[in-house]
Amino acid sequence: MADPTTGDGDREAERTTASTGSEPGTWNRRRFLKLGVGAAGLVVVAGVTGWELVSHGVLPGQQTLDQLDGACSVASPALAYAPLGDSMTSTFYSSARNRTVGYTIGYPPGHGAGSVLPLVIMLHGFGGNHTDALSGMSPAQAVALRVGGHGLALAPMAMVTVDGGGGYWNPHPGDDPMGMVIDELIPLCQRLGLGRPPQRIGTMGISMGGYGAIILAEKYPDLISAVAAISPAIWTSYNQAQSANAGAYASPEAFRTYDAVTHANALVGKPVRVATGDQDPFHPGVEALIQALPPGAVVDVSPGCHTDPFFLSQEPPSLAFLAQRLTD
Repeated sequence: MADPTTGDGDREAERTTASTGSEPGTWNRRRFLKLGVGAAGLVVVAGVTGWELVSHGVLPGQQTLDQLDGACSVASPALAYAPLGDSMTSTFYSSARNRTVGYTIGYPPGHGAGSVLPLVIMLHGFGGNHTDALSGMSPAQAVALRVGGHGLALAPMAMVTVDGGGGYWNPHPGDDPMGMVIDELIPLCQRLGLGRPPQRIGTMGISMGGYGAIILAEKYPDLISAVAAISPAIWTSYNQAQSANAGAYASPEAFRTYDAVTHANALVGKPVRVATGDQDPFHPGVEALIQALPPGAVVDVSPGCHTDPFFLSQEPPSLAFLAQRLTD
């Protein structure tokens, strides 16, 4: 993978295509998807996504994933952190979601309550909540990460995670996680000095959260300054989404309104980074998104699946990307 801090016009990695052979015992992406679609497995895949894929028939079980002849093998990055900043966890009642939601704010090293900083809104995957939005690290660790071979610390920025439910971060009757983020969470953080103009706000997410990070930036381009999506859960039709997860969109009209591919032009001029594994079952949808993204988007298509090892490998470059764009 190339340096994650390269300019927006650079493509970070050559796209890698796995073998499409069908020898006995070999699992290629086509066979992988054919087995998964329409199945009814109930095995958890990748902690951050919970039941998102397997329980809805998009993926087979974890043992099958482990037998993909190394397709899901992603080297674990060497993670190093500066001394952690403060962390705060609390709750608030969300009128948009009609329930109490939890949230966590992680401050960068040397910062805490009262600091005025850029803000990253980190959105969790399906089945997750504010406690597990990231893979393998906490919000305070994420913003204290040392990236690259030189062990450089990220430019200071805060991160917030919040409970968004399972509605794919778009509005549903009686539960509007997008409205919660825009009308409640962001103002709460701004009152604390985080993301308050001229400080910038970025979105980041994994899987369902990756989709959410993109659609928030598309719908609120004047508010969201940069976006980084890891393995975003992208479907190309309402029927496809409905067959995999009936709760993702409230109706065909909701899909048309909140389809990340259709509205990608809203990201013109905005720093965007999208990373996906070439064996990810959402890869076809992400490819459609990539083709629709405006020129200048940074894209990383590299070996990997829709699993925690791939997510973790993409967190450092995604954080470095946002740190540079939110603080330059």
